[in-house]
Amino acid sequence: MSECYVGEIRMFSGNYAPPGWLMCNGQLLSISENEVLYSLIGTTYGGDGRTTFGLPDLRGRVPIHTSSTHPLSEKAGTETVALGSQQIPQHTHAAAAQKAAGTLTSPTNGVWATTSTNNYATATSGLTNMNSASISTAGSTLPHDNMMPFLALSFIIATSGIYPTRS
Repeated sequence: MSECYVGEIRMFSGNYAPPGWLMCNGQLLSISENEVLYSLIGTTYGGDGRTTFGLPDLRGRVPIHTSSTHPLSEKAGTETVALGSQQIPQHTHAAAAQKAAGTLTSPTNGVWATTSTNNYATATSGLTNMNSASISTAGSTLPHDNMMPFLALSFIIATSGIYPTRS
């Protein structure tokens, strides 16, 4: 690979890290064995700062540029999500009922009607909306995928190379 900066992260199409690089999988490294890389990233991605420090963990993550609202090493988001009633747009489900007297004794193939003896009518025309309390909730709380289409590649970090100066 061409000359790189220590701490530089690259995408790599292999399932291994070439010499001088490590996978960005969150592993802890020995400070004494990786002093140059530690001097750049410290414990930003984990470790105790006495004997160990952590590498960035990009498994299942999409990198974004840092900002005042997303500081370096922030992790957010989830691969799956279960939407609650607070996350879906406000909407209604109208229940229809027949304005005419009921002719059926069973709800099968019928709709609510206006009388108390035969409570159901043939579903034809002349329907009117009922009170919203007559409808129960639907759906479940199972999570669904929350990931955009993707192609998995390896992210590797340089452990040797040019030391990046701040000037």
